[in-house]
Amino acid sequence: MIKPSADTTAVSRPQRRRPPLAAAVVQSLATAIVLGQYPPGTALPSAGELCEEYEVSRTVIREATTTLAEKGLVATRQGWGTVVLGQDQWSLLDPLVLDALFQRADRLVYLDNLIEIRTTLECAMAARAAGRIDEEQSAALSAKLDELAGLIDDPEAYSRADIEFHEIIHHASRDAFGRAIVSSIQGKAVRSPQYSGDPTREDIELTHQAHARVAAAVLDGDGDAAAEAMREHITSSWARRRPADAPDA
Repeated sequence: MIKPSADTTAVSRPQRRRPPLAAAVVQSLATAIVLGQYPPGTALPSAGELCEEYEVSRTVIREATTTLAEKGLVATRQGWGTVVLGQDQWSLLDPLVLDALFQRADRLVYLDNLIEIRTTLECAMAARAAGRIDEEQSAALSAKLDELAGLIDDPEAYSRADIEFHEIIHHASRDAFGRAIVSSIQGKAVRSPQYSGDPTREDIELTHQAHARVAAAVLDGDGDAAAEAMREHITSSWARRRPADAPDA
């Protein structure tokens, strides 16, 4: 269950508590649906068959089916049972759905799309941050850039600090929706080897130079330069990581 953040001030809609067994069944079936093991328009196995397959009760299967319906993956139809819906009905930003999308054979299509979304949103956020960043955030951005400089020989640590660098800019932009969308999608994508790649020291050095250009533009308050530096950073970094023989989106 996703818990509301600590700084939530408005009343949040209560989240229904999912039994652990139901959550496991949901994850398994959601992945199977997104990977195409149950094509759109086909029915899931009957409740009895699912009970036997997962060794759970009918109550657990009912709870799991309800959750799948909430994610737009299935719908119950009279005389047909639980029918798998097409992708246009899926809640694509749902963590389970995203996780499964990045396991598909055609995941590069979705990863390319992610880069397009990141470019659009993060360029706008960089421009906004240039005009809104405060002293504390400026200091944090400069400190993070210095930290990154010391991690060039440690790809894993650099990758973690890289995300934090971007998050400082996201927060400075005060674009809550853009920040939430990028965080939600990228949080799953980074687990895909095809997204993260296997950067060399030269790759990291180039990435760091790009980070320095982004930071300089933001700290100088130059929104246009910040947006352009962010665009070049995201697209060129992906061009270096993306497999050369991969299909275009």
